[in-house]
Amino acid sequence: MHRLWISGYRSYELNVFGDKDPKIAVIKYALKNYLVNLLEEGQLDWIITGANLGVEQWSAEVGIELRNQYPVHVSILTPYANFADRWNESNQSKFYNLKESVDFFASTSNSSYQSPDQLRNYQAFLLSHTDRAMLVYDSEHPGKPKFDYKLIRKYQETKDYPLDLIDFYDLQDVAEEYQENHRRDDF
Repeated sequence: MHRLWISGYRSYELNVFGDKDPKIAVIKYALKNYLVNLLEEGQLDWIITGANLGVEQWSAEVGIELRNQYPVHVSILTPYANFADRWNESNQSKFYNLKESVDFFASTSNSSYQSPDQLRNYQAFLLSHTDRAMLVYDSEHPGKPKFDYKLIRKYQETKDYPLDLIDFYDLQDVAEEYQENHRRDDF
């Protein structure tokens, strides 16, 4: 079984504050290309991600879309119960729709947020229940993903655990490819 952990920047870290932002289409295009390559190589059975607004939710959406063409399952895990309770109504609605659309949903803690230990336990669970990771992350622009990145790099010191990165240079290349491909569609 090939289980992939996907994480990355939160939407606000990418200055994305609405569903119509063109950066979302580019990031989803990058995610889709990455995932399709793994799927066509027979290297992916499960996409496992969190529920944070940004790369995690976008990767779940892309995975759900790919289920129509490929035998892939999508899972969302959260580090504690009631994960989205403090979000606004629109973001909660997106969260609940995604939760209902994935193949598996669970929280690694049955309690509401109590301490950073829940976040560390969540990361440890993801590492021990996946075979590789992919982060949309650029070490020149640290943000929330730096914690996952550092943990994965430490884990790699003792385990064979591939980590793929999509950085800002990659996203720029993807943006150009996306624009070129969609320009042709307009004619």
